[in-house]
Amino acid sequence: MQKRSFLVSVFLVAVVGARAAPVRAEATPEAAAIERGRYLVTIGACNDCHTPGYAQSGGATPEGAWLTGNGIGFQGAWGTTYPANLRLVTQRLSEDQWVARARSAMRPPMPWFVLNSMKEDDVRAVYRFIRHLGAEGKPAPSYVAPGEVPATPVIHFEPVVPPVPGQPLVVNDAG
Repeated sequence: MQKRSFLVSVFLVAVVGARAAPVRAEATPEAAAIERGRYLVTIGACNDCHTPGYAQSGGATPEGAWLTGNGIGFQGAWGTTYPANLRLVTQRLSEDQWVARARSAMRPPMPWFVLNSMKEDDVRAVYRFIRHLGAEGKPAPSYVAPGEVPATPVIHFEPVVPPVPGQPLVVNDAG
């Protein structure tokens, strides 16, 4: 009798426990696209420029701070450009507009040719992930034309001629 009570108890615990256990839902296509976008943003190094402090932290910046743009400009012969706040950009663009933008040439140092090479489903997944993050932060500073002085710190993209032993370093000033 005790053995039977024990077995009934085990059976009831198993049945009740199975019903109480959370049921894992199948991943939806939208959830899968968001995860794919997160992966692509990570391996595509989007955060290196579009997330302040990401590279310096060794990638330890919390996801809630990702892709909010950067106030440090990149300056070269093209002028000074800033990594956009992609979280705000995606809020004002439809998914189709995002795809069209990804297929367009952009100012350096944005590797637009990488986006151009991506499969459309991947470009859309990046969009969905960024939209999923929600609007955050403020817009990046505006483009500064060549010869104009930016009001922010900049990283200079200028070729440097290797020094000849015994002579000073020469910076190519072809701008």
